[in-house]
Amino acid sequence: MISNFEKYLKANAGVTDEQFKTLSEGLKLRSVKQNEFLLRTGEICRNAFFVERGLLRSYSIDKNGKEHIVQFAPENWFISDRSSAYFNEPSEYFIDAIEESSVIFLDNDFIRDATEMIPSFRKYNEYILHNHIRHLYKRINILISDSAESRYLIFVRMYPDLLLRVPQWMVASYLGIAPESLSRIRLELAKRNFKSG
Repeated sequence: MISNFEKYLKANAGVTDEQFKTLSEGLKLRSVKQNEFLLRTGEICRNAFFVERGLLRSYSIDKNGKEHIVQFAPENWFISDRSSAYFNEPSEYFIDAIEESSVIFLDNDFIRDATEMIPSFRKYNEYILHNHIRHLYKRINILISDSAESRYLIFVRMYPDLLLRVPQWMVASYLGIAPESLSRIRLELAKRNFKSG
């Protein structure tokens, strides 16, 4: 079933029933097990991934073996390494499944065909790219200028449903702080909310 992706394209990219029927012939839907890799560092990224069901993440590992999570992708999110895919160079990232997931693999042929066939898709694809760049700049600014508490609150707004699905150490990795610091922040916020309640 690719119902979420169909609804997503119709609602956001102006794709009609007939257009989706044509496009869907080239779609690849895969079940992905928990902890299964969709991309490993050193590989060239050949797909963008749309999450029908489940949860993926993108991350790097530094020379000391520490993980740095760049993105989470729950239902109705895209995830990829655009740099590797576009420039045909080895990826610096891993993408794997936090939960058992159902994922649509969108290869370059699909993107090209959809862009040529549907002007509204081309426009939306450009929007997604620019929006991705915008969010990357915001994320960089947040990491270098905001407090750890502010970063956590921004995370909660961006991923409101993930706190019960993602281990605390992963949230801390995404925020660029130690798990102990995240525990202190959550405790402090809980105390404040209790007093003001």
